[in-house]
Amino acid sequence: MARKTATPRFTVPTLDAEVGAEVAGILQLRLHALNDLALTLKHVHWNVVGPHFIGVHEMIDPQVDVVRAFVDEIAERIATLGSPVKGTPGTLVAERTWSDYSIGRADTIAHLGALDMVYRGVVSGHREAADATEESDPVTNDMLIGHLHQLELFHWFIRAHLENSSGVLVTAGDKTEKAAAADGASIS
Repeated sequence: MARKTATPRFTVPTLDAEVGAEVAGILQLRLHALNDLALTLKHVHWNVVGPHFIGVHEMIDPQVDVVRAFVDEIAERIATLGSPVKGTPGTLVAERTWSDYSIGRADTIAHLGALDMVYRGVVSGHREAADATEESDPVTNDMLIGHLHQLELFHWFIRAHLENSSGVLVTAGDKTEKAAAADGASIS
């Protein structure tokens, strides 16, 4: 899950420097995921078309703002733990464990289907990071759990467009964002 980072010369009081480095490594991957999510959300904001354009277009920007604040919070926690923050685009691309968002200009529901997959990945990764820091660093764990509250809420906003009145999510069995985009587009 996390890449090993060099042991810092210092970390927060009562936390071993090696544990601080391990937590910083976990957070670095979350930083990449959230930077990627913010860029992907802006991409959708600019490329969404169709009858539900304005609702989705306006729903996305507040999500971007919150995610960008999470990025800053995580970066500052990494620095607080005594590790360097890697925030360049090249590092994000080199270290990420997922593929680039592949949907260009598309109908709102197709983008929402693809975003369902994106949010599944981000929320799952954040939950894994929260689990991994529960015992070792309760401050980081608390931060990640706070992020999960908002990320899961945003995911619900996306999924509400993809659910029928019987509660069936059209993207439920999908494994790729292209499949989810196609299934989402099938309900428009």
